[in-house]
Amino acid sequence: MAPTATISVPTPGSYPVAATVGMFDGVHLGHQQLINQLKEQAKRLGMKSAIITFNQHPQSVLKPGTTIAMITPLELRMQLLRSTGVDFVIAMDFTPELSQLDSTAFMTLINKKYGVKAMTVGFNHRFGHNRNESCPDYRTNGAKLGITVEQAYEYSGPVAPVSSSIIRNLISTGQVAMAAAKLGRHHSITGVVVHGQHRGTALGFPTANIDAQPDALLPANGVYAVRVTTPDSLTRGGMANIGSHPTFPGGEPTLEVNIFDFNGDIYGKSVTIEFIDRLRNERTMTGPQELTQQLAADLKNAHKIISDSLPKS
Repeated sequence: MAPTATISVPTPGSYPVAATVGMFDGVHLGHQQLINQLKEQAKRLGMKSAIITFNQHPQSVLKPGTTIAMITPLELRMQLLRSTGVDFVIAMDFTPELSQLDSTAFMTLINKKYGVKAMTVGFNHRFGHNRNESCPDYRTNGAKLGITVEQAYEYSGPVAPVSSSIIRNLISTGQVAMAAAKLGRHHSITGVVVHGQHRGTALGFPTANIDAQPDALLPANGVYAVRVTTPDSLTRGGMANIGSHPTFPGGEPTLEVNIFDFNGDIYGKSVTIEFIDRLRNERTMTGPQELTQQLAADLKNAHKIISDSLPKS
C-alpha cells in the first residue's frame, strides 16, 4: 500500500477554502491548467486554495489485489502538487465507504472537514457514486450547501488532447518523448540500486540495477536515453535498458542504467531516472561482440539526444 502523506490541512471555520478534487496522476499540463484556474477562483473569492487527492487509486480499493501502475506514485504526486503554489494539498484515504457517497454527500463531507466553500471541477470530471451527474448538477447541489462550483476549461494547448490515460498509454508503449510533451516534464522513476548479474561491467558498460516501486509505471521494454539523479544530488546522462536480456536467455526482467562518467558505490541507495527518448527496441544479438558494438552505438546516440534536450543558452 502507498504511504500516507503527512500534510497540514485547513481547520474548518478558520477561513473559507476553494478546492479541486481528483487523483491528478501525472500532474500533467491539463491538471496544471485546472490548478491555475483554482488559484484564480480562490483569489477572486478571497479564499485559501486546496487540492484534494487520494492516497489510494480507487480501482485498487474497489478491486482488492489490483495494483495500478501510476505515472506519479504518491510521494512524487504530492511533491508536484505542492510545487504548484496552492495553500494546501490534502491526501484523503479512498475507502469503500467513501466510494458509496454521492456528490452531495461528498461535498458535505469536505465542507465540514476542510471548510470548502468553492470548487473548481475538471471539464469532464465526475465525482461521487452517481456518475450520471455533471457540473450543472454539482452547481445545483453545491448551492444548497453554500458551495460555489465552477467548471475548468478543457486544455487546448499545442499538445492537446492531454489526459492521464493518454500519457499512461504513451509511456507503456515507449513513447516517452511524446509523454514528456504532455506532462510538461520527463517521466521519471525512483528506485533503489540492487545487485544484478554484472554482465554490463564485463562488457565495459557497468550498470546499476534498479528496484522500482511496485506501482511505478515502467516504459515498454527497450533502450532509452535518460538522465539520472544520483545520491550526491547531481544529475548525469545515461542509457537505460528495460527488459529480460534476450541475448542471455533465462534472465529476469529488469530496469538497469549505465550512468555516464560515474563510478561511485550506490548499492542500497535511491536514484531517480528521467526518460528522455527511446533509442531502440530490445532485441537478441548474436553474442557479446555484437552486443558491445550495439551498446557503443547506443551510447553515442544517447549522448546526442541528452545534449539536444538541454535548454539552449
